[in-house]
Amino acid sequence: MSGSSAVSGTAPCRFAHYFVICGIDTETGLEPDELAALYQWLEADRQGRDPDAAATGENFEQSPLKRTFKSKVLARYPENVDWNPFDQDAVNMLCMPKGLSFRTQADQRDPQFHSFIITKEDGSRTYGFVHTFYEEVTSPQICSAMQTLYQMHNAEHASANPTSSSSSSSSSMDSLVSSLDEADSPTSSSSSASSRAAGGYDSSRDTLYVSKALCLITPMPFMHACRRFLSQLYKAVTAATAPPLPLESYVYNILYEVPLPAPGRSLKFHGMYEPIVCQRPGLGELPLADFPLAEVFSLLGVENLVQVFTCTLLEMQILLYSQDYQQLMTVAEGITTLLFPFQWQHVYVPILPASLLHFLDAPVPYLMGLQSKEGTDRSKLELPQEANLCFVDIDNHYIELPEDFPQFPNKIEVIQELTEVLLSFGLSVSTGAPPRTRSSPNSTPSTPGRERKTTALRQLEDDGRNGNLGGAELAVLELLQGNATLERLQALTKRTGVTVARVDALRAGVKAQSSKGQGNRTAAEEEELKNAKLNVQLREVFASRFTTMFADYEAFVIQSAPDLESWLTNREQMHNFDKASFLSDQPEPYLPFLSHFIETQMFATFIDNKIMSQWEEKEPLLRVFDARIDKARLYNVRAPSLRSSSYQRCSILKESAQAIEQRLIKIDHTAIHPHLLDMKIGQGKYEQGFFPKLQADVLNTGPTNNKWSHRTATTQRRKDRHRQQTEHLNLDNDLKEKYMQEARSLGKNLRQPKLSDLSPAVIAQTNWKFVEGLLKECRMKTKRMLVEKMGREAVELGHGEANITGLEENTLIASLCDLLERIWSHGLQVKQGKSALWSHLLHYQAREEKLEQQQTESPVPHIPERRKSDCSIALPSLRVSLIQDMRHIQSMSEIKTDVGRARAWIRLSLEKKLLSQHFKQLLSRQALTKKLYKRYAFLRCEEEKEQFLFHLLSLNAVDYFCFTSVFTTIMIPYRVVIIPIKKLSNAMTTSNPWVCVSGELGDSGIMQIPKNVLEMTFDCQNLGKLTTAQLGHDNAGLLAKWLVDCVMVRNEITGHTYRFPCGRWLGKGVDDGSLERVLIGELVVPCGEEDSGRGCRTPPLQRSPSQTRRISITSLSGRGSKPTSAQIQEAIGEALNNIVKHFHKPEKERGSLTVLLCGENSLVAALEQFFHHGFKSARLFQKTVFVWDFVEKAVTYMESADQMGDLQETTEPLGMTCQSLCHYVNAINSTPRNIGKDGKFQLLVCLGARDRLLPQWLPLLVECPVVLRMYEDMALLRDRTTVNSLIGVLETLHDFPITLEASLVKGIDL
Repeated sequence: MSGSSAVSGTAPCRFAHYFVICGIDTETGLEPDELAALYQWLEADRQGRDPDAAATGENFEQSPLKRTFKSKVLARYPENVDWNPFDQDAVNMLCMPKGLSFRTQADQRDPQFHSFIITKEDGSRTYGFVHTFYEEVTSPQICSAMQTLYQMHNAEHASANPTSSSSSSSSSMDSLVSSLDEADSPTSSSSSASSRAAGGYDSSRDTLYVSKALCLITPMPFMHACRRFLSQLYKAVTAATAPPLPLESYVYNILYEVPLPAPGRSLKFHGMYEPIVCQRPGLGELPLADFPLAEVFSLLGVENLVQVFTCTLLEMQILLYSQDYQQLMTVAEGITTLLFPFQWQHVYVPILPASLLHFLDAPVPYLMGLQSKEGTDRSKLELPQEANLCFVDIDNHYIELPEDFPQFPNKIEVIQELTEVLLSFGLSVSTGAPPRTRSSPNSTPSTPGRERKTTALRQLEDDGRNGNLGGAELAVLELLQGNATLERLQALTKRTGVTVARVDALRAGVKAQSSKGQGNRTAAEEEELKNAKLNVQLREVFASRFTTMFADYEAFVIQSAPDLESWLTNREQMHNFDKASFLSDQPEPYLPFLSHFIETQMFATFIDNKIMSQWEEKEPLLRVFDARIDKARLYNVRAPSLRSSSYQRCSILKESAQAIEQRLIKIDHTAIHPHLLDMKIGQGKYEQGFFPKLQADVLNTGPTNNKWSHRTATTQRRKDRHRQQTEHLNLDNDLKEKYMQEARSLGKNLRQPKLSDLSPAVIAQTNWKFVEGLLKECRMKTKRMLVEKMGREAVELGHGEANITGLEENTLIASLCDLLERIWSHGLQVKQGKSALWSHLLHYQAREEKLEQQQTESPVPHIPERRKSDCSIALPSLRVSLIQDMRHIQSMSEIKTDVGRARAWIRLSLEKKLLSQHFKQLLSRQALTKKLYKRYAFLRCEEEKEQFLFHLLSLNAVDYFCFTSVFTTIMIPYRVVIIPIKKLSNAMTTSNPWVCVSGELGDSGIMQIPKNVLEMTFDCQNLGKLTTAQLGHDNAGLLAKWLVDCVMVRNEITGHTYRFPCGRWLGKGVDDGSLERVLIGELVVPCGEEDSGRGCRTPPLQRSPSQTRRISITSLSGRGSKPTSAQIQEAIGEALNNIVKHFHKPEKERGSLTVLLCGENSLVAALEQFFHHGFKSARLFQKTVFVWDFVEKAVTYMESADQMGDLQETTEPLGMTCQSLCHYVNAINSTPRNIGKDGKFQLLVCLGARDRLLPQWLPLLVECPVVLRMYEDMALLRDRTTVNSLIGVLETLHDFPITLEASLVKGIDL
């Protein structure tokens, strides 16, 4: 049986796949790191210099000991494993992210441990664990090469003009690369050239050391076990005596003879000096996570960690920053393991090699770790985009958060519960520095003075550096107990109320440990057990949050496809989850977070997995999660607490920890001991401090007759066969993969940057993928916004039912703003400010204003402004101006940051339907775009840019009020124009007119209109959508009668114009004698020719096209177009239906009730028609009689009847009703306002609807003998069955709380 097939037989069950050694290749000698050269090439290209010239020159400025040299994979065993091909470039780059580093005997040379992860394109992960140490360089060629480099360096330094060498560049990436130069060197780079030469390398005097890395590559993250194995291996190399067996025996053992523990079992195998134990969670438990979460909490603090976790859930860009690779990895893995049952779907690179820095430019969500250099300040780190960045400075324990993002539900209670779990393990909880949002750009990182009270206490409080190791804690405790000063300090802190909780917790923890050291376990094993139990309990707290939050998610999953193939092909068009219904079922406080979260890729993938689980095996995380939900249902935890946001603590902390403890106490499986191999004796001679060359022939092939490997291999084959049969259901594997890639949009295929062949071509290819991804995301987002919005408007026109909430709309707009920020920060030349978009707009504004100045200096003949066409008579058109919109935003003192300004500007442009047009104008200045952006930037890809603008243009088809509704406190200029009907009345009036405009957020107060001008502007706090305008005059002078067609009001910032139709007289002795009218507004849709520039030609969505303006009913009656009784009854039904629908909408989206009560097709209009039916109103040679006259006569009759005692016999309630009607009518008549007879009728109907009296008043009016005099026989009012059905219909309003706008009921005293 050949080696490779033997290896593949035992394949997926092996504990480790490869053992790798990286270091210096003595054959090729010292090679400068070509990735660093590539980096220079990119930089030169970015700054517009000749890239090739830049890349050729070697970097003599930097001391040779600090330069990066190329490391190589020196050996790997076995050569290859079929199911996990060896990725040489990636492993080399991640084992030594900064290349080789050299030291002399004068420098620190402590060994280091770190881990890394390689994510494949399909999302599967492989883990690497690396032990790096320094080995003496024995090759004379390399020593002399280093010597030569030093001589050249010194010569260069002597000749170089010191100022030229320190020329700084404003580039964003330079500062990054400088902060990433060799960090470990203790010599500071600022020392002068002479001392540098002295502290340099001299082969006659110094011993040269170079870094070497030992690495295990495993399929699962058994971090503790691998760390212990590698450290024992290193100990064997450096020990004075040779290990018991040749090193090959141990490496062979871990590669071929140690299996992966079975799920729910533990495994013991043997290192060189002591046994190593690891355990794997069972199928129903949370998946394996071996990185110590306690360390993550102590590094960041509980609250900070919860905030970073929230940013991760919302798929922001997360950048971790630390000197220590292992800390980067621990925090990244810690945060992602807490996501259960969800999985991070985007770029995930916990350790970003220096050569991949351009990846920080990626316009997609990412979670990356960046190594910081000792002593570099965060402020020097210029990142390409920060609008949506969560920056985590691990070493300084502080975080910077994006500007506005929703808080995690029950955040305070979650923090409380986590704190208690930590305390129960004797860990004090430092909170870390308070998180900083982006709004405070000048806040400095924690200052040493403020932060460190005394070093000893500080280290006790957040013992971040030593990872809470048992030994270190004991030492600290001994120090404390033996040190009188510290004891006194502690007593003092107790008295002053400052707690040194850490110390007490230490005492408790150490006591607990000493009492628990039973079962002859070593301190290290105890520590490991404690870590494992703490890990699982902390994770359970988060898992139980999701179990409560998504307990009913299955009910909202939409299973629409008959089979897997059709689902995969139509994945993009399908709605897989009923978001609106899900949100409407959640407690109010959760909504801001949930509405954002259900839009993320990780949630979409989770739902995809759920849908696919009906055709194939359940994804493991989903299986565990569903099982938990079922269990919770069984105990019926959910039912009573539905929609309640009360906090439920995790109930299974104890049992989850016990499962682990039992596995570690009772070992299930022990692997074969390392043994002598069949190999030539005498090779790989032991030499202390040097890692020997291992015998490849022994290590490249595994055993052929291994009990467990065969057993598991056959079961594995059986499983594979079964899976292939069930999984694909006649669906070709490649096809499926292709669909899946398509289905799971951009995130997946860019999950991991290619760590290999980093030629400029590859980088260009990557950027091209980004551009395509951004365009696709733009298409998806605009489409989603349209579908949701159109859906809602279709509902208002009576089709189907809505499925969007204001909350969801806000979420969609926020994610559009985020996408635009990412597009604008892709391929930036030089970053300025936190918001790339706002920075571009400011550049544009500066240029345009300069041009404007030049134009004003040369006079231009004045061209009179063209009036808008008839649709908005007399309102001069608003100039479409990008700069003007920017100035509006700049004048808003409420917005403090650039990111905020950019978002406000996007909202304003969206509301004005100018977003696409503004962007087109902004990008038409090509010289500016070229100056600001690199060649590969999205904004410089012509075709994609055109498509992008087209997608944004499609948003003009719907109406947004996303600016008006969000910035409710700003001052807004309004313009009012009153349009009289000139043919029939005086255009001018001698009286003094006034107007008062009201909206959803308030009213303007009464404002006098200058006589004979009929136009005015006023500033007023945002009124929201306008609803009513009161118009009146004081009846002074000779020409006091006034026939008004309408009033136009325009918001001068958003350009929304409202028309308030009137069509009636104001004046005593004309029409109904009204001196003031309450007019109901309607939004004017810009007319065709004006709008063609905006490319929006959809029919107006405000009202159905067939409705004509309701002119006074009395004038209708004279024209012979009276509505039939059937039409009237239908109109009443329609009006009431609209009111009922209004109250069934969520509160934030109801719109104006006034329009439904008093506008066209409203309740008042319908009842007016009802009362006019068969009304004897037009008399020859006499005044017109109004419905109000009938009401007044009826009331007069009732009052006189009441006085004469006719009503005494009636039942009590009827008498009361009669009194209420008289009371209301008299109150309306005695109001100081001159609202005319139709206005009074309108008021009576509104008050009757509000106070639920209409159905009681109707019978009174019908019974009244006045009806016989004023109505014909066929009138609806005299038809008992019609009246009774009307009463029944009106009673439906009793279920709703009707509140009337102040403008309607002003001056009524009931």
